[in-house]
Amino acid sequence: MLTLTFYSDPGHGWLEVDRDLLVDLGIADEVSSYSYQRGNKVFLEEDCDFSRFASAMKAAGREFQTIEVNEPRSDSWVRGLPSYEPDMATRGRAA
Repeated sequence: MLTLTFYSDPGHGWLEVDRDLLVDLGIADEVSSYSYQRGNKVFLEEDCDFSRFASAMKAAGREFQTIEVNEPRSDSWVRGLPSYEPDMATRGRAA
């Protein structure tokens, strides 16, 4: 079972996933700009993008669990990352 980290602050939360997993699930172009990115990691916002990811994982027959990292501050470091860009998901991959 895949274990993923869910980061949260008092106002919001984000699930950290590998960009390649979003591509494999076929949802890389469906993730909103409310999610963030750093290198090969994408931080899916908890409302729509996390739900979309969970549905895609279920449809693919893949299970995951989360561990939670809570930040007491209202401005998690995740908020300082660049917004997600769908075209970044396939950049550098062989056609």
